[in-house]
Amino acid sequence: PKVLVLYIVFVLTIGLSVMLAEFAIGRAGQRNPVGSFRALKGGAWPAAGGLGVIAGFVILSFYSVVGGWTLAYAIKSVTGALASNDPKVLGAAFGTFIADPLDVIGFHTAFMVLTLVIVAGGVRHGIERAARILMPILALLVIVLAVRAVTLDGAAKGIAFFLTPDFSKVTWNTVNAALGQAFFSLSLGMGTMITYASYLNRQVNLPKTAAQVTLLDTGFAVIAGLMILPAVFAFGFDPAAGPGLTFITLPAVFAQMPAGALFSFLFFTLLAIAALTSAVSIIEPVVSYLIDERKLSRRTATWGAGAVIWALGVPSALSLGPWKDITVGGKGILDAVDYLASNIMLPLGGILIALFVGWSVAARAVDEAQSGGDHPFALARVWIFICRFVAPAAVAWVMISGL
Repeated sequence: PKVLVLYIVFVLTIGLSVMLAEFAIGRAGQRNPVGSFRALKGGAWPAAGGLGVIAGFVILSFYSVVGGWTLAYAIKSVTGALASNDPKVLGAAFGTFIADPLDVIGFHTAFMVLTLVIVAGGVRHGIERAARILMPILALLVIVLAVRAVTLDGAAKGIAFFLTPDFSKVTWNTVNAALGQAFFSLSLGMGTMITYASYLNRQVNLPKTAAQVTLLDTGFAVIAGLMILPAVFAFGFDPAAGPGLTFITLPAVFAQMPAGALFSFLFFTLLAIAALTSAVSIIEPVVSYLIDERKLSRRTATWGAGAVIWALGVPSALSLGPWKDITVGGKGILDAVDYLASNIMLPLGGILIALFVGWSVAARAVDEAQSGGDHPFALARVWIFICRFVAPAAVAWVMISGL
């Protein structure tokens, strides 16, 4: 709750502006993140695109591990392994699962293979086809589960907890977390939006598209909160965030609901689909870079990059089990990699993108945002001002204060 208001503010101001900047860079450059920066300006700027490609490697390495957990729990929901309503029993079961190298690496592998199969199919036959099938299912599951949650007895407390801001508990770490989540949920700073925009034609209205994507993403985030917290409060459980809420508390909640096994299966299937669609978006800039810059075929680029990312994910997979005593900066491997990506790499990428559009290619970016005059953009000056001053300063301030 204390993050929600900050998250929405960051999304609708800095997030929307950086997204439009990425759209303008991608469609004008017509290439991957590195190639688009080079096509527009050159010099040292392509390194900013390279940061996004590297961020994709880093993020997907641990994201695939967590995605594997969702696959495992969707299966466990069907087999009856999550039938207990005792958080202690479920907590012990989760601890046993993530400590088993064969289980976590096996599901990490399965999730990675599913992602690569989609991406190897190409933009039209792989990514677009998967999105047409998976996104409507995702939307339907979110709505069904949210309606069920808010209609439970006692759900009002959870709704109030989620929607009522508590600024007395806000710290710089909270602000940093909200900013990192805004960038992560909108796929900013990792080259995803630059890559997807390179596939758009000149007739697409970029400001309108950026606004639609941002509002839809924010709406999904709010509905997802309403899907979870009211149910947690309805059954009197602790609403603490993190893996404990998702993989321990919620299964206990579902076990007490009528048709709980069905709703548990739907929920973890929803998480798996959401994770899979995000993973496809994260790796596409990496694949696009290898195709454009290294002249690899899509199949070779996809499976080659996937193999490297899979290997990088193994330490994260083992960090809650056999390697749990290994720490980096006081954090476990998975948490340290997550912090590096979400709190440093993505915001830094956002700063560079904003500065590039605001100072280096402002006129070209405005022309691209207006589709060469076909779609007049009344807020162009405001957008450039945000890219020049507001976004870089605000993001840098939050990053430094949160260190």
